[in-house]
Amino acid sequence: MQQRVMKVLEFHKIKEQLIDFASSSFGREKVSKLTPSTDFEQVVKMQEETDEAVKVLRIKGNIPLGGIFDIRPQIKRASIGSMLNPQELNQVSTTIHASRQMKKFIETLVEEEIEIPQLNRYAEKIIVLAELEQSIRGAVDEGGEVLDSASITLRSLRNQLRTKEARVRERLESMIRSSSAQKMLSDAIVTIRNDRFVIPVKQEYRGHYGGIIHDQSSSGQTLFIEPQAIVQLNNELQNIRVKEQQEIEKILIELSSMVGEHFNELATICYVLGELDFLFTKARFAQKMKASKPKMNNKGMIKLYKARHPLIPIDEVVANDIFIGEDFSTIVITGPNTGGKTVTLKTVGLCTLMAQAGLQVPALDGSELAVFGAVYADIGDEQSIEQSLSTFSSHMVNIVDILNHVSFDSLVLFDELGAGTDPQEGAALAISILDEVYKCGARVIATTHYPELKAYGYNREGVINASVEFNVETLTPTYKLLIGVPGRSNAFEISKRLGLKESVIETSRAHVSAESNQVDTMIASIEESKWQAEKELEDAHDLLKQSEMLHRDLQKQMIEFYEQKDKMKEKAKEKAAKIVDQAKMEAEEVIRELRKLRLEKNAEVKEHELIEARKRLNEAAPKQHVSKNPLTSKRTKHMYQPGDEVKVLTFNQKGSLVEKVSEDEWQVQIGILKMKVSEKNLEYIKSPKVTETRPIATVKGKDFHVGLELDLRGERYEDALLKVEKYIDDALLAGYPRVSIIHGKGTGALRQGVQEYLRNHRSVKNIRFGAATEGGTGVTIVEFK
Repeated sequence: MQQRVMKVLEFHKIKEQLIDFASSSFGREKVSKLTPSTDFEQVVKMQEETDEAVKVLRIKGNIPLGGIFDIRPQIKRASIGSMLNPQELNQVSTTIHASRQMKKFIETLVEEEIEIPQLNRYAEKIIVLAELEQSIRGAVDEGGEVLDSASITLRSLRNQLRTKEARVRERLESMIRSSSAQKMLSDAIVTIRNDRFVIPVKQEYRGHYGGIIHDQSSSGQTLFIEPQAIVQLNNELQNIRVKEQQEIEKILIELSSMVGEHFNELATICYVLGELDFLFTKARFAQKMKASKPKMNNKGMIKLYKARHPLIPIDEVVANDIFIGEDFSTIVITGPNTGGKTVTLKTVGLCTLMAQAGLQVPALDGSELAVFGAVYADIGDEQSIEQSLSTFSSHMVNIVDILNHVSFDSLVLFDELGAGTDPQEGAALAISILDEVYKCGARVIATTHYPELKAYGYNREGVINASVEFNVETLTPTYKLLIGVPGRSNAFEISKRLGLKESVIETSRAHVSAESNQVDTMIASIEESKWQAEKELEDAHDLLKQSEMLHRDLQKQMIEFYEQKDKMKEKAKEKAAKIVDQAKMEAEEVIRELRKLRLEKNAEVKEHELIEARKRLNEAAPKQHVSKNPLTSKRTKHMYQPGDEVKVLTFNQKGSLVEKVSEDEWQVQIGILKMKVSEKNLEYIKSPKVTETRPIATVKGKDFHVGLELDLRGERYEDALLKVEKYIDDALLAGYPRVSIIHGKGTGALRQGVQEYLRNHRSVKNIRFGAATEGGTGVTIVEFK
C-alpha cells in the first residue's frame, strides 16, 4: 500500500487514536508498525481475532493486561551471561505473572464455552514459569530491593550489620549526650558521611574528638568528624557491607542465569502478550467508535450500511449507505462544493484500509468490504511549489502514476477528476480516464462538477451516477449520498432564495439548453420521489412499532383478564359454599331443637318427617361443582402437529398450532394474536385436511416438527442462507403450500439475500412481503408450486 495514499486518506490519524488504547509498550509498538495487508486469508484471520477480543470485552468488561514490561533487552543480556539488577529482575517476574494471569483468564473463558479459538491459540503458547517467578519474588521485592530471605548468608550478614550499627549509634549518642558536647557540637545528632557514622563538631573543637574529618558545612564552621573511638567499629561495618554486596551480586548472578536459561520461553511470552495487547487495543478502539466487524471478500464488492467517516465525531457525522462492485463497478458523484463528496471518498478509502489492517469499521452489522491489492487516491489540492507544478499538473502526475499501476484488484478514488483546466477539455479527459480504469476491472469512485459526466453514468454499463443532497430551502448540504440520482445544478434556486430578480433568472434559463433543463427537472423529480419514499418508509416503521406494542399490550391484557376471571369465579364459589355450609349448620340446629322438643313435650313430630325435611334442605342447597383444572384434567394424549385446531383451555378460546417452540410449548394463533402456550393447556379439536397429492403435513427431521415460520432475526448472513435452504427442503417434504420467513427490516441485506435465493429456487412459485398483520416488509411469504 502506497505511503502517499495512506497519508492522503489519513490512516496515520487512525493509528494515533489507536495507540492511546494500548496497555503496554508491546501494544504501542505493534500499532506504530500497523499497515494494511493485501493477503485475503490474513485479513480474514485478523478480523476474526479482533472480533473475538470485542466479544470478550463485551462479556467481561475488562481484561488482566496490567504489569507488562518490555523485557526483551533484559532476557537477551541474561542469555549471554550478564547480570540483571533488582529492578530488571522485578520487571521479569511481573511480566511472567501477567502472562500467567492472562493464560488463566482465557482458559476460564473457554471453560465457560465462549467461542474464542484464535485467542485460545495464543494462550496455549504461553509457558507458565511459576518457579522462576517465585524465585525472583522470594529474592527481590516490588521496589527492586534484595530481600533478607534471598539467602541464609545474606540474612546473617544483615543481622550483623544491624547489630554493629546499633553499637556505633549507641557509642556516638553517649558522646553527644555529655555535658561538654553541647558547646562543642553544632547539633546533637548522629549522621552519615561516606557510609560512615559521624557527628557535627564546631570548627574550634576539631581536635577534641580526634578521628577522621569526612565533610564540612558550606560555611566551614561545622566539621563532620568520625571520632577515633568508633573508627574501628565503622571499619568492621564497612567489611560487613562489602560482604553483603558480594552476596547480593552472587544472588543476582544466579537469578540472571535462571532468566537466561528460559530465554526462549520468555521471548514467546513477550510475543504473545504483545499480540494480545494489540488485539484488545483494536477491540477497545472498535467499542469507542461503535464499529462492527465487516465481512471480507476478494471479489471487489463493497456494501457499507450507515457508514461514518472514522475521524469525524459521531454526533456530527452523517452516515451513508455505499455500494459498489456488484451491479456496477464505477460511481460518479456530482454535487455542490462542501456537500460531502470528498468525505464519501475518504470514508470508503479509510474504511477499506482499516478493514485490511484488521480493524473494525464504523458501519452497521452486515457491512461488507473487499481486500484490494492496492488502493489509489487522487484527493485534494496537492500542488507542488518546489516542482513548479500547477494544481492540474499535480493531479495529472498522480493520475498518470495510477494508470501505470492500476489492475483489476484495485480501488481507485478520484476527487474532482479533470478539474483545474478548460471545462470542455477537462470533461473529455475525465471520461477517457474513467474508461481506461474501467477497462482494467478496477473499482472506481470519482467526484466531478462536469455535467457531461452525468450522461456518462447513463451511457456506460457498470457505471452509476450518485450525488450528495442539497437542501435548497436552507441553502445547506445534508451530506446524504444518493446512489442512482445524479446531482443537479441548484444555481437558479439558490439565486432565487437569495433575492435575485425573477426576470434575471428567467433570462438565464433561456440561455440553458432544453436538454439540460429536462435533465434537471428529471433529477428534481427523482429526488422528490426518493424523499417521499423515505418518509413513507419511516412512517411505516413507526406504525409497525406502534402495532407491535399494541399487540404485546393486548396479549398481556388478555392473559390478565382470564386470570382475573378465574380468580373471581373461585372466590364466588368459595363464598357460596360458606353460605350453604352456614345454612346447613343452622338447619341442623333447628332439627336438633325440634327433636328435643318432641321428646320433652311429646309433640307430634315424626322421625321420618325430620329426615324428609333434611333431605329437602340438602336438595335445595346449590350444588357446588368442583371445577376440573384444565391443566390436570384427564384427556386423550394427542400427538400435536402444526396446523391442528385446538382449544386453549386457559383462555377458553379456539386457535391453530403454528409451530413447536420447545419440548412442551407451542406457538398458537388465536385470531390476530400469536402466543406461546404449554401443551398441557391445549385440547385437540381436529387436524387440517391433507390433499392426496402431498405427503402428511408434519415431517420430523431430527426429532422436531417443521414450523410454518422460520425466524432469521439475529442470524449472520451465511448462517441465515443455510437455514433457509434446509427449511425450504423440510417445508416441501412436509407438503406446506406456503410458509413465512421472518428476516426483519434492519439494513435490508438479509432480506435481499433471502429473496434472491428464493427467486432462483425451482420449487418456489411466488414470493411477496407480508401484509400489515403478517409482519409487513420484515416477513417474506413463500408460495410453492
